[in-house]
Amino acid sequence: MKLSKQLTDEAILRELGGRLAGVRLARNLTQAALAEEAGVSKRTVERLESGEVGARLSGLVRVFRALGLADRLDALVPATGPTPIEQLKLAGRQRKRASGRRQPATGVSRKWTWGDGS
Repeated sequence: MKLSKQLTDEAILRELGGRLAGVRLARNLTQAALAEEAGVSKRTVERLESGEVGARLSGLVRVFRALGLADRLDALVPATGPTPIEQLKLAGRQRKRASGRRQPATGVSRKWTWGDGS
């Protein structure tokens, strides 16, 4: 199954868990052996493979590392760099916060006056 934004969170977690189990089985590892190698509990591996939400992200990273898949995490959430214009605006500083979404202009500007109440 291809992962897409139309899938529910649960469906995505189940699919990722199934893929994780497939990699583990292809490497002929038991859940217990993978858990020991990753430094997590067997229950963590079980949760990850079943798609349970209770698994921690750190457990996932450890399992990925034990399976030799840590380098693929970069593709999961690729690093974003500033555009050339943003680089000029930042002048070597690093961006630390988001500005939020701006409301579109309504096109009608009304000047405020005393007693207007708005």
